[in-house]
Amino acid sequence: MQLDLNAISVFAIVAEERNFRAAADRLGVTRSAVSQTIRRIEESLGVALVQRTTRSVSLTEAGQRLHAEIAPAVADIRTALEEATLQTGRPRGRLRLAVSSIAERFLSGPFLADFAAANPEVALDITVTDEEFDIVAEGFDAGVRLGEVIEQDMIAVAVAGDERQLAVCAPSYRDRFGVPSHPAELALHDCIGWRPSPKAAPYRWEFAEAGKEFRVAVPPRFTTNDMALMIKLAVAGAGITFGMEQSFRPMIERGDLIPILEPYSPYFAGFYLYYPSRRNVAPKLRALIDHVQRGR
Repeated sequence: MQLDLNAISVFAIVAEERNFRAAADRLGVTRSAVSQTIRRIEESLGVALVQRTTRSVSLTEAGQRLHAEIAPAVADIRTALEEATLQTGRPRGRLRLAVSSIAERFLSGPFLADFAAANPEVALDITVTDEEFDIVAEGFDAGVRLGEVIEQDMIAVAVAGDERQLAVCAPSYRDRFGVPSHPAELALHDCIGWRPSPKAAPYRWEFAEAGKEFRVAVPPRFTTNDMALMIKLAVAGAGITFGMEQSFRPMIERGDLIPILEPYSPYFAGFYLYYPSRRNVAPKLRALIDHVQRGR
């Protein structure tokens, strides 16, 4: 069986975008041309790869397997072509990043604005997500996550120093209800919890005592997947919440929030920019790596 490599590239982009129109825009062709290419691949393979609706495109099980197999090779081919065509080595092109929503320093305006100013030919495409997935299979150039959840076969570059998680509340909450002296007492308080998706269990708050880590499954009065809402509720005195210290730092400095249970909140390795190990790193990604290393 022979398949046009251009057709495979079209399928990879459709799998990344999950949308024929967006894929067509990336390729500079019509939506009809993309649809016809996918149909030819399916006819050649004798299996459906995508499920089409009027609003979206999703991969079938066969499509998911095929994309997982070809994504690393397609990414390597893209990198090789970039290396071959960018004779001057100038960073250019679209840089796709998957970044944790709590990577405050990386997502700060100045950090990314400075990178964009220094690299005017690079277009940043940033997906802020807390889902854990294979960035290569999903077509991303790199990701930013806490070091403890990064796969060992990735190259990781520290974005900043050590971090810690804190429990915080508003002074008004403290004045009305007091604060716990130990994490075990959190069950007696109104808590504002987080979970990444509706089907996931609420995140268990992590602490340490006498060098031993432990988790507390608090019964949240409020549960959300949005850190901004958690902070707003905490500032309004609705309860105690928990997250990265950097997320709360501006409110703590203004006095809107106060840290509690600090003796049980040790520091740990923070956020890393990570990417697959390849012989040739694209100039656009190399520029970001250098920017991260200079800014540490």
